[in-house]
Amino acid sequence: MFPRPVQQAAPAVRLAYQAALPVALVLWLLPLIGVAVTAVRPASDLAAGNYFGLPSRLAFENFAAVFQNTPMARYILNSFAVTLPTVAGAVSLSLMTGFALAVYRFRANLVVFFLFVAGNFVPFQILMVPVRDLTLSLGMYNSWTGLVLFHIAFQTGFCTLFMRNFIRALPYELIEAARVEGVAEWRIFVFVVLPLMRPAIAALAVLVFTFIWNDFFWATVLTSSPQAQPITAGLSSLNGQWVAAWHLVSAGSIVAALPPVVMFFLMQRHFIAGLTLGAVK
Repeated sequence: MFPRPVQQAAPAVRLAYQAALPVALVLWLLPLIGVAVTAVRPASDLAAGNYFGLPSRLAFENFAAVFQNTPMARYILNSFAVTLPTVAGAVSLSLMTGFALAVYRFRANLVVFFLFVAGNFVPFQILMVPVRDLTLSLGMYNSWTGLVLFHIAFQTGFCTLFMRNFIRALPYELIEAARVEGVAEWRIFVFVVLPLMRPAIAALAVLVFTFIWNDFFWATVLTSSPQAQPITAGLSSLNGQWVAAWHLVSAGSIVAALPPVVMFFLMQRHFIAGLTLGAVK
């Protein structure tokens, strides 16, 4: 039994919903508002203990100080150098594996599919030591290559699940008609299936981009210097041993959040289409 829409509920329920919604929204946005206010709070306010009050003035120079006094530009470059190849690699591999698992019927089909899915249920914390030792033995510790290869391997399972289910929802008659015409399998994939996958590719690219860009755990485990650290790990190094520069951390956090937000708004139409395609017949 599905819950009824709130528009069909009793008047008292609708009134309570309308009253609770703004309160929940403010509570949800309160940490973000606090970060935004701290980002424009001068360091003198923090030194005086003014953490939660209104700032004495708007210190927009904090954003410039982040780039002038810290290797923020390097951190952003590292994040792009890790995230973009990961998105391209994971989406490309999942397109091919998803196509194979969705179209071809072979004995171990479900077994292989379950292996891809099972990887998503492995707690990543237990992989910390073996993955770090592996990158050290391969000479890829503290490098873009180590992060990219690990993220591709770890994200391909989820991406394959996404792509396989999406391809199975496509009309199979299109593939059969192409085979009757004598079209090669790789041409069916490139010219028949791939054009229909653009909404799914866009949605998956936005999701993977956000996952990898916001990753903090593996960024701190597999990197140790500004030469390779992504922006999430770099933000934690803005605090000194004795003094916490929260105004710089907050300003850097806003800068770090901009690329995923911009990408989502640029790909919003395709993202929504990819997530909702097939939801309604």
